[in-house]
Amino acid sequence: MRVERLGQDKIRIFLTFDDLSERGIEKEDMWRDIPKVHELFNDMMEQAYHELGFEVSGPVAVEVFALPAQGMVVIVTRGKSGSKDGKEEEEFDDEEVYELEVTLEESDLIIYAFRDFEHMVEAAHRINALLTNGGSAYFYQGKYHLVLEEVELDQERYHKLIAILSEYGEATPTTIYVLEEYGKVVVEDDAVKEICRHFK
Repeated sequence: MRVERLGQDKIRIFLTFDDLSERGIEKEDMWRDIPKVHELFNDMMEQAYHELGFEVSGPVAVEVFALPAQGMVVIVTRGKSGSKDGKEEEEFDDEEVYELEVTLEESDLIIYAFRDFEHMVEAAHRINALLTNGGSAYFYQGKYHLVLEEVELDQERYHKLIAILSEYGEATPTTIYVLEEYGKVVVEDDAVKEICRHFK
């Protein structure tokens, strides 16, 4: 479980499928109102408090993004009450309960981050034969990100693809929206084929 701050009232938590299976939680459980998920949320909030000093009480918006073969990204936003003058908000501060508003989005994108360009080039050469669509590449926060979409492979080849990418890079909780908005485009289209064509 990895926690990072996105803003004063917003954090992002990256959960691997191991984090979920250790707690006996299936991916589909994430938007169900069951004790295991509440426990997981409490653990996440405790870690966020210890690592970032992020404290929640009152309404909380939770967005869950499922990433194939990587895990889940959970965005937690502390809610402001409807009142502009903050009077209602003070009432929430005394409560220990969270009011959860959960939305779930499933992403078919595979996004891996590489510490340097050479690692991405080596990975591209090894996965090139597996892909018909080479995706796109971005530079963001000192790392190169490879985004693959519409990957239609059988299970064995899919796991081989993930294994190769994991060898050179790491699954990242960074979403495509963040990369498009804040990242620098390295290769806009068919990135794997383009990288293989220009770099040996």
